[in-house]
Amino acid sequence: MIAHHVVRRLPLALSLAALAALTACDPPPRMVEGECGTVYGAQVCTWGTFAGQELLEFGATIPLATIEAAPAEAEMAWPPVTLASLRLPAEVREASGFDHLGINWEPHGHPPATFMTPHFDFHFYSMSPADIAAVDCSDLEKPSALPAGYALPDMDIPGLGTLVGVCVPTMGMHALPQDQLDKTDLFQATMIVGYYRRSPMSVEPMISRDKLREARSFALEVPALPDHGAVKTWPVGFEAVYDAPSQAYRFTFRTAKRG
Repeated sequence: MIAHHVVRRLPLALSLAALAALTACDPPPRMVEGECGTVYGAQVCTWGTFAGQELLEFGATIPLATIEAAPAEAEMAWPPVTLASLRLPAEVREASGFDHLGINWEPHGHPPATFMTPHFDFHFYSMSPADIAAVDCSDLEKPSALPAGYALPDMDIPGLGTLVGVCVPTMGMHALPQDQLDKTDLFQATMIVGYYRRSPMSVEPMISRDKLREARSFALEVPALPDHGAVKTWPVGFEAVYDAPSQAYRFTFRTAKRG
């Protein structure tokens, strides 16, 4: 079994070394640790890296053991069960406006058809867990503008009725890439932007278990937002970096300050 401190720290050490090489004339990057929690028997941990006071990256370490141990069957629940709510480091919360990571496992997937495959939701929320718990989808107003190439459709779900803006209690509305909505085959990974009360509330890598089981690094595009709302620092890129020795992914959002 891999020691917890190895799973948690090795990918971060590699990241810091790479950043140090790129910023030799700048202050050396420093890592700050956030909250950890057990998800299907393995530790998921949040973190961030800074150069001085400038936030460079934030994200979470996701062990492959968590992915493999996810059950093939689970009791249906509405809203979907949150497996863990893990606070980001205090410095990251202050610098970015993002608050915590919420993880959901969808063993059967969900509509639309392309998402009907087992997958994980990794919600990086800009609201506190208490505020997220209060999101009940009673506010049906949609944002005035969406990222380019994104849609916020209404969806009819048997037994639940119409989800305006694909709004899910405790998750909010889901802005989806239009090219994913147009697909007929099963998706592998995509980036979703969450909204509520017309403002962005999350950025969400939604990734199929099959994709994560490949144990290979990959990247996803993070859309630029026409309005950041309360978010101070919106990510400009996302990578899921797989580290074979620790058998864990490092989910990394690169950041840039809003002008």
